[in-house]
Amino acid sequence: MTLALPPCCSRRTPRADERRRHLLDTARTLFADNGFHQTGMAQIAAASGIKVGQIYRDFASKEDIIAAIASEDVEAWLQEDCVRAAIARNDHPAIRDWINRFYACDEPVEECRMMTEIMAEAARNPRVADIYREVDNRIRCSLHAALEALGVDCVGIVDRDVLVDLVLALGLGSMMRRIVHPETDCQKLAESFRALIDTQLAARAETLG
Repeated sequence: MTLALPPCCSRRTPRADERRRHLLDTARTLFADNGFHQTGMAQIAAASGIKVGQIYRDFASKEDIIAAIASEDVEAWLQEDCVRAAIARNDHPAIRDWINRFYACDEPVEECRMMTEIMAEAARNPRVADIYREVDNRIRCSLHAALEALGVDCVGIVDRDVLVDLVLALGLGSMMRRIVHPETDCQKLAESFRALIDTQLAARAETLG
C-alpha cells in the first residue's frame, strides 16, 4: 500500500523539485516544533519564502503536505526491498536485523517528534487518521512477512498479530522516551527489547518443536 500524492506532483521540473524539497523540509520543521494543528499554510509560506498560492498549486491542503512527508519517511526508513530480498533468500539473521531496527531508537529526535505529531493529529483529523492508517498498514504488512519467514506463521495468525503489535509498541515506546527523556540510554533499551523479542521467537520455536 502506498500513500497517494497530489496529481500535480507527477511531472516536475528540477526547479519545481527543489522548491518542493525546500517546502517539505520547512513544513517538517514547523510541524515538529509547533505541532501540526498549530501550523498554518501562512506560517509555512513565511518560513519557506514560497507564496501561499504556489504552495496550493503544489499541495491542495496541509494534509497533502503531511502525506508527502510521511510517504518519504516510510520509503526511506522501511527499506522494503531489503527485507523482501532477505525473505527471498531465507536469510534469518538479516530478517532479524531488519526487525531490530523498529526499536533501535536511533532516529533524530526531530523525526520522533514528527511521528508523534502525526499520531496526535490523527486523533482529531480524519484525513490525517487515514494517512496514519496507511503508514501503519504498510509497516504491519512488512512485519507480518518478516515474522512469517521466521516461522511465526506456523503457530497461528493470532500469535503473529500479537508479536507485530509488541514490536510496534516497543518501537513507539522508545520514540516517546527519547522525546520526554533525551538522556535515556537507547542502546541498553534496544538490547533489552531485542532480548524480549528473542524470547518470544524462541518460545514459538519450542512450540513448533
